[in-house]
Amino acid sequence: MVRQLSGISSVSGENETSKASGPLVGLRVIELGSTVAGPFCARLLADFGADVIKVEQPDGDTIRTFSHRRDGRSLYNASIQRGKKIVSIDLRTDEGRQLVRSLCEGADIVVENFRAGSLERWGLGYESLSAINSGLVMVRISGFGQDGPYSDRGGYGVVCEAVSGLREITGDPDLPPPRVATSMADYIAGLYGAFGAVMAIHERTRTGRGQVVDSALYEGSFSFMEPHVPVYQQLGIVAERAGPLLPGNTPNSIYPTKDGRYVLLAAASNAVFDRLAKAMGRPELIHDPRFANGVSRAENQAVCDALVAEWTQTLDLAQAEAALDQAKVPASRIYTVEDIFNDPHYAARDMLVEVEDAELGPVTVPGVVPKLSGTPGRIRWAGHDIGDDTADVLAAELNLDAAELERLARDGAIYGNGLPVGEEDE
Repeated sequence: MVRQLSGISSVSGENETSKASGPLVGLRVIELGSTVAGPFCARLLADFGADVIKVEQPDGDTIRTFSHRRDGRSLYNASIQRGKKIVSIDLRTDEGRQLVRSLCEGADIVVENFRAGSLERWGLGYESLSAINSGLVMVRISGFGQDGPYSDRGGYGVVCEAVSGLREITGDPDLPPPRVATSMADYIAGLYGAFGAVMAIHERTRTGRGQVVDSALYEGSFSFMEPHVPVYQQLGIVAERAGPLLPGNTPNSIYPTKDGRYVLLAAASNAVFDRLAKAMGRPELIHDPRFANGVSRAENQAVCDALVAEWTQTLDLAQAEAALDQAKVPASRIYTVEDIFNDPHYAARDMLVEVEDAELGPVTVPGVVPKLSGTPGRIRWAGHDIGDDTADVLAAELNLDAAELERLARDGAIYGNGLPVGEEDE
């Protein structure tokens, strides 16, 4: 059940929301991923109704150590592991690998983001699993893909972002290229992985056969370099950092305001520039040959931006936003997270959702994207603890009884809530 609470949608209880809904209901997903790319890919599938079982090592996914914590508890984990059942199986043991193999053999989709070749060494490669489950779709997210001379390199997102060229065009031209303060390359690759998984499942409805989705971090980021590739091939121009500008698209930048803030506006099309010029009280700019069309404005970018900045500096930020909104010129202040929490549009679109955490109480997480009119996704529960669902999942999926679960736990193959821990309990 979802209720409105102070502008934030709230999932009021796991028992009321645990029933799956959405276009992916009926699909079984095994997540073998760690850190960001694999877990984000599987989180997207869970948001839209897939039954996601995350296999986590007993010492926990590294993502649990990322970002801030409260009372020793990961806040990031509450969101990126939401809607998943968490089982803890030690892949370093023979019995652990066999358990994972059995789970994968009954799955529709397996998501993994180990270094290329790791699954094959564990006997969990696609050829091995698909020999028994021909309809299996395996999403393989890695730094550099499953083949090629770089395939055995470690695939950290920041490294792949550098290789993609995306980092080189980020930031101001007179400073070293900075990073975005989030795992951008991992999120892009995870998104492509989820997109590929759904395409492969759709294809399976025709052929009955699964396939491998190979999502490389550097390639996902490189795909965002699209405007710069033909320019280099045709003209030999190497894309460079442009600060707040979008090269070849003017005016499109941040502009200072009277109160020391900045307003971002985009008015590169002729119609929008005409409205901007009138809002500035400078309608004559519309007929100035330097600004008559998009090409001429881009060629005279410095002069054009200076004129816009001259106007914005006469207004406080709120005044500039109001004037641009009235003129129907796309514009905004640069939002902080605090701005987002106070924004009525975020609230109206259910983009901030409270989910109940067993220890922390209500935790706000980003809402579901995209919005589907007929079969919308939803958040069923916050990310569970390590091994919270081990016993329940293995009993239900592999028909293991209590005695076998206890034996596996004492042998160190599995870990979970209510299970004994290793030999020390004997």
